Amino acid sequence: MTLFEDLKWRGLIKDIAGEESDLQKVLDGKPFSFYWGTDPTADSLHLGHYSSLCMAKRLANAGHHPVLLCGGATGRIGDPRPTAEREIISEEKVNANINGIRAQIKSLVPTAELVDNYDWLKDYTFLNFLRDVGKYINVNYMLDKDIIRRRLENGITFAEFSYMLLQGYDFVHLFQEKNCIMQVAGSDQWGNITTGVDLIRKMLNQAAYAFTMPLILDPSGKKFGKSEGNALWLDKTKTSPYQIYQYLYNSDDSKVLEYLKVFTFLSREQIEEIYRQQQAAPETRVAQKTLAYEVVKDIHGVEEADKAVSGAKAAFSGEGNKDDMPTVEMEKSLIQNGIGAIDLFFAAKIGGATKSDIRRLIQQGGAAVNAATFNDVKRVLNEADLDKDGELVLRAGKKKFVRVVFI
Repeated sequence: MTLFEDLKWRGLIKDIAGEESDLQKVLDGKPFSFYWGTDPTADSLHLGHYSSLCMAKRLANAGHHPVLLCGGATGRIGDPRPTAEREIISEEKVNANINGIRAQIKSLVPTAELVDNYDWLKDYTFLNFLRDVGKYINVNYMLDKDIIRRRLENGITFAEFSYMLLQGYDFVHLFQEKNCIMQVAGSDQWGNITTGVDLIRKMLNQAAYAFTMPLILDPSGKKFGKSEGNALWLDKTKTSPYQIYQYLYNSDDSKVLEYLKVFTFLSREQIEEIYRQQQAAPETRVAQKTLAYEVVKDIHGVEEADKAVSGAKAAFSGEGNKDDMPTVEMEKSLIQNGIGAIDLFFAAKIGGATKSDIRRLIQQGGAAVNAATFNDVKRVLNEADLDKDGELVLRAGKKKFVRVVFI
């Protein structure tokens, strides 16, 4: 199976700039350079970015050269959001975020060449940019872009309105300086991508290629990689490998085949066999187990993936090793003096963002201590409640566990 055929089978090609046959020839032809970019809005990427990094790795594995851009310049402006203006990030925060993201990109895509658009935009004067770039793009063209059109009713600043020109020029620069003939991104970047293709055609009289990947969504239609409104970070100090494992292990049966195609590097034959086993015995959750293990292994390595499996076994079946479960430490005096169940769950950061959330969880029978459910919101836990190891294992719902160690 060729690269193009593999990407099509995995459902990774949504929109194409130009003809599909031309894209196929380029993807399956001689090695070329391509780029993918992200803005440093945080000091870590999250699971929502991971599909793009997987795409970069797929193209790299096929012999093509990845140029991965972290937008030190565009990050100071902000890509237009569908609802409201982005908050301006300080230069110090932008630089710190870039350092964090670059380390993750280099770890996940070792052959990538890392670039920062601040390097070529910081000295580009406003007048020269308008003359060199702005004159090639009609305002009506920009207004017709979906992301701009959705913001017109509530208003959009000139800064965010100009964002697509900056990203479009990034493609021009990388086309000229790095021989990047292709850009790849999520489908929400389609307007920015096509602006770059058009600028290359108008400014350089050259042809460039681009395609988007569909956004990965959960069964409710929310962007993949979000949990209770919080990103699942690739930085394990923000989101543990166990949390990513559990999130993926709990993937809906209706979506797990799609996720296996998008987020793993297993072959078509391997994925189809796993899914056949899943359909024959859904209760085994073999597809979810494979998905969760493969993703954690790719992001954090085999050792962390094995520990996540062990922690899950300890939480759900009493097997495995409790040391591999997510763990929080608390002062021993808290359990010696007695601590209310609501306060305990809140301190362990499980069961909800507020104490009211935890109260409802307990009232509805969704909370458990050492596998025993309870619904008394006034319950006080003390040393008599500790397990044989002098610890507690808290559960919220059916899927979230945390081990509490008292020191």
